[in-house]
Amino acid sequence: MPRPVVFPWLLSSPSRVTRGRAKALRGAPRLAPAAVRLPDWRALQLPLQFATRVPQIFVHEGARQSLERRLESGLGEPVRLAVTDNLHRMVSCRHERGVLRVRVHLMFLDAPERVQAALAGFIADSDRAASQIVGEFIEANSHRIKPVRRITQRLTTRGAVHDLASIKQRLDERYFDGATDDVLITWGRRSAPRGRARRTIKLGTYSAAERLIRVHPVLDNRWVPRYFVEYIVFHELLHHVVPVLRSAGRLTLHSPEFLRREQAFLHYQRALAWEAAHIDRLLRWR
Repeated sequence: MPRPVVFPWLLSSPSRVTRGRAKALRGAPRLAPAAVRLPDWRALQLPLQFATRVPQIFVHEGARQSLERRLESGLGEPVRLAVTDNLHRMVSCRHERGVLRVRVHLMFLDAPERVQAALAGFIADSDRAASQIVGEFIEANSHRIKPVRRITQRLTTRGAVHDLASIKQRLDERYFDGATDDVLITWGRRSAPRGRARRTIKLGTYSAAERLIRVHPVLDNRWVPRYFVEYIVFHELLHHVVPVLRSAGRLTLHSPEFLRREQAFLHYQRALAWEAAHIDRLLRWR
């Protein structure tokens, strides 16, 4: 088989290596109907024990066998498929004792038929058209690749007034159809301004490396309506699903697509009006 030329980072050269919707638990995010990933054990606020101290995945065997049979049909040879949760190599394969051993990221288990067919073509002969389809699918599903950085802090979702876990779950079900299940959320640390009053305040932040949203504790007050907290969380969840635009060396966090989707929030205008009316109080909070 020739060496891949379009997306060489996706697949190690077969010729070279030949020669040599259910959740397992409330705190476990659902990645796809066919796979579940348990988050870093330190991020779980539950008295659970695992066989190892690293995140694990649980794969639906029927989905794995279905993709394995599709690859065998497309490649015309015996295939043994393994499903991974890798960070960088999404597809790899090698021949061993007359069997092609293929490893694919779990995102491919519920990929459209067109993508799974292209996957077979990509593995077979590094077809450029198939490579393009597979590459675009990976790019569109990059949010399903596990975080690079492990969470070391204890996450706090239940505040004195607002419960971030329930807010995020509701938003995920209503607006994102499960695409943000693997995003973690916590209240940020309380810090009082020094000297003069604040001039700016970040009410929410999203870390792509950690897949973690931090919400400013000023919002955990009775005078802050739930719909406004929902808006802040919704805004940060959008950062998880809408790619950052890169053009001429510049990054655009709030792309036209981001701004369009943000307006889909039910209380969008109401939340903006509340923020404008209460910004001084938010800045003065200690």
